[in-house]
Amino acid sequence: MAESAGDLTTDTAALLASEEHEVSIVGRSPWYLAWRRLPRNYGALLTLLVFLFIVICCSIAPVYARHIAHTGPNAIHADEQVRVSGKLTPVVSGGAVYNAKTNTFEVRRVHYLGPTWWHANGRFVLGADSLGRDVAVRLLYGGVNSLKIGIGSALICTLLAVLLALLAGSYGGWIDWIVSRFFDLIWAFPVFLLAIALGSALQINGFHHFGINIEPGSLWIPTLVISYVLIPYVGRPVRGQIMSLREKEFVEAAIGQGAHPLRIMFSELLPNVASTILVLFTLIIANNIITEAGLSFLGAGVRLPDPSWGNMIASGQDQIQSAPWLTLAPGIAIVLTVLALNVFGDGLRDALDPRSKVRLEH
Repeated sequence: MAESAGDLTTDTAALLASEEHEVSIVGRSPWYLAWRRLPRNYGALLTLLVFLFIVICCSIAPVYARHIAHTGPNAIHADEQVRVSGKLTPVVSGGAVYNAKTNTFEVRRVHYLGPTWWHANGRFVLGADSLGRDVAVRLLYGGVNSLKIGIGSALICTLLAVLLALLAGSYGGWIDWIVSRFFDLIWAFPVFLLAIALGSALQINGFHHFGINIEPGSLWIPTLVISYVLIPYVGRPVRGQIMSLREKEFVEAAIGQGAHPLRIMFSELLPNVASTILVLFTLIIANNIITEAGLSFLGAGVRLPDPSWGNMIASGQDQIQSAPWLTLAPGIAIVLTVLALNVFGDGLRDALDPRSKVRLEH
């Protein structure tokens, strides 16, 4: 039986397929597409490298302190001298100086050893503070504390916020009402005021309830305070996205098949908000580092003599004209870290955006 020219038979379909030179359409997952998009964002990659460099420098703080600076973060060298370019120079000079001729003490302007830039064999590279402590060593150890608090509080905050958002968005009803009111309660307070109030109270007496013993001065205090006050800033957008996803057909199909609510939460809803959670986690780290710096600056975060970038700025603010390196060094560290995380977070968000177009080349 003859066939018209417009009919498509099995033979003609096979002929057309052979003419395509065996080109097949391959499905790609959103994570694979994001992995292909991200390397093309050079700004995001550069800032990621900057952040990793800061993390690596802070992680080798004990090695630098022991083998190069030959001092610790809290070691005082106010009465010592250091050889700079072959010349002995006092670490701290001035103040109350004894005059043997008049048998009296003369008050002179205090001078701190400025940055030696490796002219002192690695000692006091960024100068000394009012107690003769090595600023470079304290900067690295302060970075360790600031990064611990920033990353740790972001992790705790994100886990709690996502869990509450999943419960509220999946079950709805009275559970959603309780979680939403909890978010609103924290949201009603200004972040810094609530964090300062909680941090100051816990730094005085610590926390000794429910079998948990946290002593004053512990890094757990600013970590838990920051993670608590920022829960709604992560939970509310995630809850809103889950509420929207709950009305989708694939969730209704899972419910129709009798899937358990926990399976719907962790198998259907959580994978679809994972990209949002990842971006929020990256950005909340930067926000938490700034919050920790503010709390430590005001005395409600990391307590002296333990260093952090925030309390280093507070300690050097009175000498900003005579010894600007005391505030510039930790200030620049905060700016670089936060800027790197924010730019990388924006790049990560663009890479995970399903509406972004990418051309995949084999």
